[in-house]
Amino acid sequence: MLYYKTYRNNQSDEWVAFIHGAGGSSSIWFRQIKSFKSEFNVLLIDLRGHGKSQEAFQRYFTNDHNFENISKDIIEVLDHLKIKSAHFVGISLGTIIIRTLCEIAPERVKSLVLGGAVTRLNVRSKFLVGVGNALKRFVPFIWLYKLFAWIIMPRKRNAESRDLFIGQAKRLCQHEFMKWFKLTNNINPLLKYFNEKETIAPTLYLMGDEDYMFLPQVLKLVSHHKNAWLNILNNCGHVCNVEQPDEFNKLSIAFIRTHSLS
Repeated sequence: MLYYKTYRNNQSDEWVAFIHGAGGSSSIWFRQIKSFKSEFNVLLIDLRGHGKSQEAFQRYFTNDHNFENISKDIIEVLDHLKIKSAHFVGISLGTIIIRTLCEIAPERVKSLVLGGAVTRLNVRSKFLVGVGNALKRFVPFIWLYKLFAWIIMPRKRNAESRDLFIGQAKRLCQHEFMKWFKLTNNINPLLKYFNEKETIAPTLYLMGDEDYMFLPQVLKLVSHHKNAWLNILNNCGHVCNVEQPDEFNKLSIAFIRTHSLS
């Protein structure tokens, strides 16, 4: 089973599960824990091959590395903790995993908060994926990761987010990075499907105004999804939970409260 950590709140029946992106770990949510655990029960998860789940993955996980199986890993944790349903908060590639979970087990999802959401690859991001696939067997993966981090988060004020993600990625092994990078091979048809089919779970998108790689696609999606809302955070890049944590927490908690059982 994946590594997880819980913070229980005896005053609430609501659970909020946090899902990090590729190359990260549950430690990416360090600026959310205090605010959220005072309101809800909190579940932090390290995805397969990441953080403290690395050893468990090498020992126990033998199925294919795809978004469906990664989502089923999360459901296994929910089952183990007897959590029937939860609100999910994700960042970057973690938003795709949560959206996949909505497809395979919609009854487990009460609401979604998707930060730095990846909903469609633009020309530049497709080019980056192509370059990465061409070079991944010839250069150390951390070089590619650093390049991607600088392109996605280029500004000086993005430095903390950039350094945090690069620092987390250094803990991955080359073999594990390759497995996750292969997920990009089939990501476009999946994202197209998610754009065409709206989830029944209420969804809040939180995007930085400087997230130039992904914000335009989210703007288009929200314009035709009736059950989706968007808040744009000023002076903020891709990793908005780190760069604007107070605003991220305030908007997320208010949204989850609205969609919780009384």
